[in-house]
Amino acid sequence: MFPEHTVESYEAAARMGAGVIECDVTFTKDKELVCRHAQNDLHTTTNILLTPLAAKCTKPFTPFDLSTNTPATAECRASDITLVEFKSLRAKMDGFNPKALTAQEFVAGTPAWRTDLYSGPTSGTLMSHKESIALFKRLGVKMTPELKEASVTMPFEGFTQQQYAQKMIDEYKQAGVKPSQVFAQSFNEQDILYWIQNEPKFAKQAVFLDAADTVKDLPSLEKLNDYKRKGVKIVAPPIFALLTLEDGKLVPSAYAKNVKKAELDIITWSLERSGVMALDKGGWYYQSVTAGIHHEGDILEALHVLNKDVGIRGIFSDWPATVTFYANCMGLK
Repeated sequence: MFPEHTVESYEAAARMGAGVIECDVTFTKDKELVCRHAQNDLHTTTNILLTPLAAKCTKPFTPFDLSTNTPATAECRASDITLVEFKSLRAKMDGFNPKALTAQEFVAGTPAWRTDLYSGPTSGTLMSHKESIALFKRLGVKMTPELKEASVTMPFEGFTQQQYAQKMIDEYKQAGVKPSQVFAQSFNEQDILYWIQNEPKFAKQAVFLDAADTVKDLPSLEKLNDYKRKGVKIVAPPIFALLTLEDGKLVPSAYAKNVKKAELDIITWSLERSGVMALDKGGWYYQSVTAGIHHEGDILEALHVLNKDVGIRGIFSDWPATVTFYANCMGLK
């Protein structure tokens, strides 16, 4: 409903009852931290191509080539511009028109299942990481920043991966946020290990995101035990990793049982990120239980099994209202 990682989307999430909100963290050319899903998504998530800053993009807009059927392209990174320049942009719904002949057509490619109702010159307010911390404190929510993989080669102009990981934590400390209020995340094991070594208080709730694409990619019990030995306390696999079917019913998977054997906590993703369940059967996120998905209510069935039987600590959702509804019904906090 709202452009991602904006003041408006964060406020909407809080109104829906989200108790923990995420800023995906990347950095600008002057090495300032900002909230973006990826470092190189400005061409599809902001109006940058319609501003003079388009001249600074890594790859300029190239129109659709009908003769070769080559899609329109562009690549604009947060690292192409300074924080001040970044803040001058407006966010839009993520999307682009691959057959665009102009930058205006490219930017106007919002998918039909999204809405531009809450996009425009008076909304889509971009945020620095520091600003997100201040907003989340005001909203009374906990915080789960994800240190995103850089699109640039690291070190970037002397800025190392370790400095990047440290800077993110430092901004919470500078804002007086207690470690218990923060769930720092990364897909990069070295980031997690860095926090364990250098920021042990924040590492107690550090979340090691699992990038498994299919069930066969999931770590073994031996690997999970290795995470535990290294000091990892929370793993975060996609939903499909935790569920399987037994007589047509959703039940905990072997992997979910292994995580518990390894005495690790679980946070999973993402509940509301699929299409219509009856048509798409949950898509990639529910791939292990596709045959058991029949209607929209199965989202709540999955959530119930994840809560009661798998024992997750939390769950990501692009539409928090569903989780809030469930939590209220079950008396959860």
